[in-house]
Amino acid sequence: METWVSVPELFRSMAVPLPVPWEAVFGPLRAGTVDDMVVVGQLGQSLDGRVATPTGHSHYINGPAGLAHLHRLRALVDAVVVGIGTAIADDPQLTVRRVSGPQPARVVIDPNGRLPHSARLLADDGVRRIILTASGMQPKLPRGIEIAELPKSGGQIAPSAILATLEERGLRRILIEGGADTVSRFLAAGCLDRLHMVVAPIVLGSGRVGLTLPPIERADQALRAPMHVHRLDDEVLFDCDLSAQRVAVGRASRST
Repeated sequence: METWVSVPELFRSMAVPLPVPWEAVFGPLRAGTVDDMVVVGQLGQSLDGRVATPTGHSHYINGPAGLAHLHRLRALVDAVVVGIGTAIADDPQLTVRRVSGPQPARVVIDPNGRLPHSARLLADDGVRRIILTASGMQPKLPRGIEIAELPKSGGQIAPSAILATLEERGLRRILIEGGADTVSRFLAAGCLDRLHMVVAPIVLGSGRVGLTLPPIERADQALRAPMHVHRLDDEVLFDCDLSAQRVAVGRASRST
């Protein structure tokens, strides 16, 4: 859709609504309702809720339209965040390649300093690269990479602490891209404003599931969020509004 070319600049200007059909999909990401941050999680999965086969293979569950949607999200945010498991297993570039738009800062949650120097997301291409690691780790990485040391709790860095650190660095629109465990942790911690779930028309039958949350006893305890559905060619985007459960982490909390 040729109208996309103007969207990244218009999105940030806040002056006018985005062109059709982009306002319906991306308009809610322009400004936060809880504080001065907007945090969106993204998952691509099969009809039966799988994000990878039993061997861990996931390229590509989603087709061209779903992948283009992911790259559009990257073009609209200040930073894209992945966990160390995804960074090692997939070796992603985390760049905007399938659509036009600016490149986001690339952030890896790496509490134990496992990220190899050869990781493609560390490429020195003029884009900010930030490693979030545990206090006292001081990983040895190439020059020019920002390192933020954060306390661990239960072997992990709290999602709220991650967002607060990114906000301090001027990064306010955040995409939590993966993997599924990382997105699940942010959701469970009340640290997502939106969840974009792109469902592909395939059935894997087994393999890794998408979201994994604390167990509930009854179905009426399930999380029920306002939702909008959008077609992406033969895939379906479920846009879940999680702002009602989002905890405030940015400096400027908005009164309700």
